[in-house]
Amino acid sequence: MHSAFVALGSNLNAPESQVARALQAIDKLPKTKLIKQSSLYKTAPVGYDSQPDFINAVAEISTELKPESLMQKLLEIENEFGRERPFPNSPRILDLDLLLYDNLIMHTETLTLPHPRMHTRGFVLLPLAEIAPDLNLPQHGNVVKLAEVHKTEKIEKIGIEN
Repeated sequence: MHSAFVALGSNLNAPESQVARALQAIDKLPKTKLIKQSSLYKTAPVGYDSQPDFINAVAEISTELKPESLMQKLLEIENEFGRERPFPNSPRILDLDLLLYDNLIMHTETLTLPHPRMHTRGFVLLPLAEIAPDLNLPQHGNVVKLAEVHKTEKIEKIGIEN
């Protein structure tokens, strides 16, 4: 089994419910088990400000799927939820990002691991630090220390969705 972390985000059509449903869908993936999930976090949009706030979370999973297969399954979940991509950083029903897969470092046309921007995103780092405080991001260091910088941003912990 392999350990992986997935970021979840939504800001359309009852975002808290979308994230909760997505966690269930991830747990139902073949040869995959949801290990831990963060609280939900309400966050300001990044990149395109004229849209509702997001609900974000991070999940730790255990999986036998290879990284590319796992990413494909996450994209399929997004599509099942009605994800559209009209422009970069647009509002979305569901966004799933594969952040880490074991300690694997890889870069292909379809997948880069670790996620190339996660170390700069408070909406990823704060929930990740909550569930994996001892985690070290390759080339960037401890997730808790990285998250400290983002505690003054408009990111509000709103509870855990079970």
